Amino acid sequence: MPLIQSVDLAREERIGKHGVSAKAFDDALKRSGDALAALRKAHSDKSLRLLQLPAEQSDVTSIRDAGRKLSAGASDIVILGTGGSSLGGQTLAQLADYAVPGLGALRAPRIHFMDNLDPKTFGGVLGKLPLSTTRFVCVSKSGGTGETLMQTIAAISAVKAAKLDARIPEIFLGLTEPAKSGKRNGLRELLGGHKVAMFDHDTGVGGRYSALTNVGLLPAAALGLDIAAIREGAAVSLAPVLAGKSPGDVPAAVGAALAVALAQSKGKTISVMMAYADRLEKFVKWYAQLWAESLGKDGKGTTPVGALGPVDQHSQLQLFIAGPRDKLFTVIATGVAGQGPRIDEELARLAGEEGFGGKTIGDLVAAQGRATIETLAGNGCPVRSIHIETLDEFTLGELLMHFMLETIIAAHLLGVDPYDQPAVEEGKILAKRYLTGKA
Repeated sequence: MPLIQSVDLAREERIGKHGVSAKAFDDALKRSGDALAALRKAHSDKSLRLLQLPAEQSDVTSIRDAGRKLSAGASDIVILGTGGSSLGGQTLAQLADYAVPGLGALRAPRIHFMDNLDPKTFGGVLGKLPLSTTRFVCVSKSGGTGETLMQTIAAISAVKAAKLDARIPEIFLGLTEPAKSGKRNGLRELLGGHKVAMFDHDTGVGGRYSALTNVGLLPAAALGLDIAAIREGAAVSLAPVLAGKSPGDVPAAVGAALAVALAQSKGKTISVMMAYADRLEKFVKWYAQLWAESLGKDGKGTTPVGALGPVDQHSQLQLFIAGPRDKLFTVIATGVAGQGPRIDEELARLAGEEGFGGKTIGDLVAAQGRATIETLAGNGCPVRSIHIETLDEFTLGELLMHFMLETIIAAHLLGVDPYDQPAVEEGKILAKRYLTGKA
């Protein structure tokens, strides 16, 4: 069952003055038609590689095989990469319990995404990993990402110090752009010099849009996930765009129009994403990077804020409801009713909650998600709801593609380029100058 999106509780006629007016919403939705036409053209002339990925099958077998080889005999898999080179993979890996409280530490092989550079953390990891049964995947599109290069060099040094030099080609795998004449690729040269196998990073897909490429799918394959289903789900989100549906019948266009119309007409410049599932916690972080880095330009964009339900009902919901009225809320719920441990009736009575008897933990989570949506709307806060009955590879692929399309369409409505990140690049250049003493 595809995801179900509703924006009814974000409309002025339903929740009052803080909702989007029919005129503002309809105007934005109409303007999104040009973005949809541009996407169809880009798909037709193949100028936007992202749009070809949902139908791509030629690389699935090679990614699956590499994933199996990576996990065979491995106790630990370490993904070295930052930002978009990591968050897409983390999002997919959560379906296999990665970073899920309690369960994440129990799965095998263990997988570690070292996406933030901290000297104590990385040094500690290298000191404690069983290096002979650890595999390192080094990811950088350009091959020049400072964090990834330093991590890779440190990992190679640790493997050499453990006298495992001869096994470096087995222990390491690289993922970066193909070699280009006249352009240096530090990661390719470093790993190539040690005879490490290299996967080509798709040159037409930037890091934060790369979840559907081998960057996101390789970790997923190593954990046994169905990577073909991920792309099949993505195709469902793209289908109404390619079919020439009107903007009101394209969920991604509806979401983009809502966000931009509320920001421009009602000052809702904060976009809160609250997911009611442990296995969507990394998705929320992925969304925050995608939305912020793609739209935050020329003084434009809205600020993404992540939240996880039910836990953030106890930390952020007070502010959401009674704080500044500057937010659009998106609440994602899954079909968990009836799932999980069932509550013993006698113990429920002993605890003073007879109504809990016979119910499941999933029943409570479902009730909390519904209550949050209705409480926000009842207090005049605009809410978009997204329901996913079964969270699996197919529906997560659909969700990922939905928000990539929504982001691209929103960028068109705001008049910014969704693919560059000039402010980030400026910081990278300056950091290298400081490190090398050239600033």
